[in-house]
Amino acid sequence: MRLITWNINSVRARTDIVEQLVRDYQPDVLCLQETKVQDHMFPTGFFEELGMPHVAIHGQKSHHGVATASKLPIGDHFKIDWCEKGDARHIAIQIDGMPTIHNFYVPAGGDEPDPVINDKFAHKLQFLDEMTKWSADLEGDHVLVGDLNIAPYEDDVWDHKKLLKVVSHTPVEVEAMLKLIEAHNWQDIMRDFVPRDQKLYSWWSYRARDWSAADKGRRLDHVWTSPSLKGKAIHMEVIRDARGWEKPSDHAPVLVDFDF
Repeated sequence: MRLITWNINSVRARTDIVEQLVRDYQPDVLCLQETKVQDHMFPTGFFEELGMPHVAIHGQKSHHGVATASKLPIGDHFKIDWCEKGDARHIAIQIDGMPTIHNFYVPAGGDEPDPVINDKFAHKLQFLDEMTKWSADLEGDHVLVGDLNIAPYEDDVWDHKKLLKVVSHTPVEVEAMLKLIEAHNWQDIMRDFVPRDQKLYSWWSYRARDWSAADKGRRLDHVWTSPSLKGKAIHMEVIRDARGWEKPSDHAPVLVDFDF
């Protein structure tokens, strides 16, 4: 099974590059974040034409939103209302003979890494805490993917020291993510393929005049599996070229091939 996860930053605004991705890389399952569209306006017909007619969506107007499209029939799907805010930040699907696939969009957290003065950062930490408690009780086989908005390791960012006070790489966020990983012994698939002492990014800011030359990236997108699935991932790549496609997202897709 080929899975791709991608923060698309508005699915309706970027159908051309979604089509390019599906045509060039042929995923069996495509997990999108930040779709920015209500469910009744989601372009399901577009995905049917792409050969991915099975779609589970959880959206809202203008903000957030997740969607998972599949070539294979989806037997069931469900969503969790994290922090009881009504935000569309999670959708899970079940495909016959496959692990449950969870598609997440974790809150970015705003600009100030202080939960006392920044409600967005407080929300992010609460969200991670709820994910940790949920992970501790998980049973069975699960794949967790998405834009988790944290780069946990030193070489997940272009400059560890310079980003220690920047939201997405602060010590409090990193500690929260490591607790989350430990709660279910999640397997960090991207780092299974790229050692932790090597640079690995999936996001480059729009602010850079030449994002590729500056290469000031962060690894905000993740693919994790339950420990029972260790060794099932046989290939991983960040599709960096997609960051340079016409009218791109600031995230690059992450592709993983599994042998289930």
